Amino acid sequence: MSEEESVRRLAEVKAYLEKRMLEIQDEASKLKSLLEVVDASLAERSFKKMEVPKPTPVSPGPSPPMFQQAEAMRQVVPLKTPEGVHLADTSETESELIVTPAPGMKFDVSAPPFRAFLVGRVLEPMRSRDDAATRTGQLSPDRVLSYALEQDGNLMKRLVVKNYGDERRLQELRNAIRWTLRRIYERTQART
Repeated sequence: MSEEESVRRLAEVKAYLEKRMLEIQDEASKLKSLLEVVDASLAERSFKKMEVPKPTPVSPGPSPPMFQQAEAMRQVVPLKTPEGVHLADTSETESELIVTPAPGMKFDVSAPPFRAFLVGRVLEPMRSRDDAATRTGQLSPDRVLSYALEQDGNLMKRLVVKNYGDERRLQELRNAIRWTLRRIYERTQART
């Protein structure tokens, strides 16, 4: 084989490899998009329609008279797995939802279900929709959803969601939070 023929073959191989790499990258990109769709569908469908226990009023305890009425409206709803494991409690008023892990429960906020799903696909999109609604005048700026995560290292101490909106959105939040905490709990149990 002559030097010229050898160079031509190498150039053909290089062109073939470059073409295949582009095809594989394109296929990987399409597979990644499909995987995101499947993940979203799984997350949506794995929310179990559960009977939410009747809210129990929290005893207001000693409070100044002007705060007693607001405290009396606070409701506590436990979040449990289908097997009855107590994951957390939600404490809510007309505009605020507070999620506190049940005693002994540890939830790593850096876990994918927390950051990628709860924050990335539930809380942030809700906040963005509210921001957009303020720009069109459909919602006043003081009614935009906001959230704060209190943590001890990587462990969740408390999640506070303000201005969650209507009952439908509250239920959506409860379901998303229950699903997220359940997934983290299940992964923790699988490792032990």
